[in-house]
Amino acid sequence: MLSNYLKLMISKLEIMETRENEFLSLDFIFDMCILNAAVFFAYIFSSAISIGDTPNISFSLLEANLSLLTTYSLFSKKNLFLRNGFKARLNRISKRMSVFIIVSAIIEYVIFTPSFSNLYFISHFLFFYVGQLVFYWLKYQSQAILRISQFSVNQTLIIGNNPTGQYLRKIIDNNPLLGFKFIGFVNEKNCSDNEVLGSSEDLENLIDKHQIHIVFATLSIYDDRFKGKEYLRICNKKGIRIRFIPENMPLYRSRAEMESFENLTLINPQEIPLDNANARLLKRLFDIVFSSIVIVLLLSWLFPIIALMIKLSSKGPILFIQKRTCLNNRIFNCYKFRSMKVNDLADTKQATDHDSRITPLGKFIRKTNIDELPQFVNVFLGHMSISGPRPHMLKHTTMYSELIDIYQVRHYVKPGITGWAQVNGYRGETDELWKMEKRVEYDIEYIENWNFWWDLKIIILTVTNMKSLIPEMPENRKISFYDHDPYWQLRKLNE
Repeated sequence: MLSNYLKLMISKLEIMETRENEFLSLDFIFDMCILNAAVFFAYIFSSAISIGDTPNISFSLLEANLSLLTTYSLFSKKNLFLRNGFKARLNRISKRMSVFIIVSAIIEYVIFTPSFSNLYFISHFLFFYVGQLVFYWLKYQSQAILRISQFSVNQTLIIGNNPTGQYLRKIIDNNPLLGFKFIGFVNEKNCSDNEVLGSSEDLENLIDKHQIHIVFATLSIYDDRFKGKEYLRICNKKGIRIRFIPENMPLYRSRAEMESFENLTLINPQEIPLDNANARLLKRLFDIVFSSIVIVLLLSWLFPIIALMIKLSSKGPILFIQKRTCLNNRIFNCYKFRSMKVNDLADTKQATDHDSRITPLGKFIRKTNIDELPQFVNVFLGHMSISGPRPHMLKHTTMYSELIDIYQVRHYVKPGITGWAQVNGYRGETDELWKMEKRVEYDIEYIENWNFWWDLKIIILTVTNMKSLIPEMPENRKISFYDHDPYWQLRKLNE
């Protein structure tokens, strides 16, 4: 009989979109693009060979897209290709293609009057099938290359060298499209396996040593809750994501729509709005459009003017390029117009109100935020977002992560040119610890509750209220992040 805790978890856990469903949505979009291209190629091909027997292109597109939509509705929604890489994907494409042909024939001969030539009918199936094979093969190959080059790959630790952990490792190794690279196991018991890097007591050091981006922890739902809380505390401190895999709950996934890899149930203890693929896509599209407009309409003519003024006012480069921390603790080059004299303390000492290093021109461009404009290039390149937690110099990241346990949680999303903390007055010099604590508090509030309209509000407040004053020290400050509870959904639902 299940424990009361397990029953409660199964019955009340909030619905989370699965990683598989995210891939399915992308697959549908890719397949629809390939299909429409195939229809046009088939139309041109059949028209060139069989003059006078040309299909109606509008009806062709309608029939093809309706058939694809019906096929995706009828065919199993599960991505079975996860086990064995592209070979399983090939099998999946072939099966779905068979269903698509049957559905197309039914729609053509039952709903529409047969008006397409056999040549067109066969050729558009052939173009669609070959197009899918070529596209997904190239996609797998490109992801494999990126994986080897370490670009956009999440270094992964698995806690638990057990059958569940081994199965997950197999999925990761066989599927570079998932974007993970297996680094090693963390195991409680001493083991001679070379892939076991250490015990759970070494977790914090292993994360630093191997530059880990995500941890998968296999847990017993009955007796490992306190271990899970400790793993979560460490990951929060280090600013990396963690997923829990209950070892003894594989049969209950149908009753709780949680994240999954095949029949492995993944629990996201820190679910945030931007974990959703559609939300990330919306935010990224907005960033690209907004940054493109600024670069073309503003930076294109303002950059040479500011560059000339900087060159005439002081010796040194036009841009100040500083390494800062972005999403998943990755390091990037943050661009700003140089507002200081060239000095050796630029990467270690924060600017103050009356800093002698700031040039007369620098005072103006800092006061008007013009110095931040080159960061729209960072946004366009994907290092940053328009809105988000402000990125700090590496020294501050190291220092404040030791003073504030949840400081690194800010790196669960992309850093921003402006942010919720800044429009609430927490910007500029952080000469007292409480100011940085308040920044972190506002940043985490933003991360936990993000929505697109909030981003627009932050942008409007930034433009209309550029002079934000540092407020007085607040009373009764309290900072928390999910109470370090790996099953925080239960706590929230029961409050």
